[in-house]
Amino acid sequence: MLSRVADSLYWMSRYLERAEHTARLIAVGLNLMLDQTPQSVGPRWERLLAALRAYPPPSGSGDAYAIARMLTFDTANDGSIVSCIASARENARQVREQISSEMWEQLNRLYLKVKGSSIDQIWQGEPLEFYQDVKEGAHLFQGVTDATMTHGEGWQFIQVGRYLERAGATASLIDQHFRPFLEAPSDAPVALDYIDWVGLLKCCTAFEAYCKVYTADIQPECVAEFLLLNADGPRSLRFAADRVQHAMQAVSHATGTRSAGRAERLAGRLRAALDYGQVDEIIAENMHTYLENIQRQCGAIHGAIYQAYVSYPVDTALTS
Repeated sequence: MLSRVADSLYWMSRYLERAEHTARLIAVGLNLMLDQTPQSVGPRWERLLAALRAYPPPSGSGDAYAIARMLTFDTANDGSIVSCIASARENARQVREQISSEMWEQLNRLYLKVKGSSIDQIWQGEPLEFYQDVKEGAHLFQGVTDATMTHGEGWQFIQVGRYLERAGATASLIDQHFRPFLEAPSDAPVALDYIDWVGLLKCCTAFEAYCKVYTADIQPECVAEFLLLNADGPRSLRFAADRVQHAMQAVSHATGTRSAGRAERLAGRLRAALDYGQVDEIIAENMHTYLENIQRQCGAIHGAIYQAYVSYPVDTALTS
């Protein structure tokens, strides 16, 4: 497969996953406004912005309208929903011959949906319905991709992009929620309440799945264990790492690229760390450092993928 094709498929998937993740967090943030106290408004939106690596708008972190506008429709913000979906569509356009017609049509529908909307329009109507449409549009694209695209090398690059993006974003989200809980003195009041922990689980679409495993008793340690180490939860870090490793193994086998070994080893190392991790040890040793290391490993895997499949020297390709 040409490096430009692999690159476009990889980034198409990452951008769409990023847009869906942002829409989900905003929707949960707006829902939590129904149960929040004046003291919790700022901290909750600050955690959301920090998880998305975004700065507060000039009006402050308590302005839900300005935050939603910036994260949804601000084309100057590369991480906004409209920017991510436009970038995903542009990458798909560049490899139009490699994807199915159904994929292209679904991505176009989603693109036209967000481009035809505005913050004032959705804010005066049903903002939660708009974000639900974005999430469902991304999920439908994933389903159409799995159902209509040959599960070969290109499909595997799509999987790598999706789950590598998901792992890094989820690690950042968990870190921002657990930081005030872990940094608070033992004799201080609990930094986060029940609604905050439910909100974290809903940000990962994991509340119902969590309740099936642990019942509705929301304990921070159990939340951490479920989101970090559960092997079956599609939003857990362990699940994402498993999918990244499987996809990298499939790509390496299909291409026979010698330099692909580093990316495969890094993916295997990340999966092994999560396979054998213990949540009590992670919390005791320093959960913030652990999650930062997860994000660094995701960055290293990304770099190794680029080195092996995208920006490799010509002489490497000739000798492989």
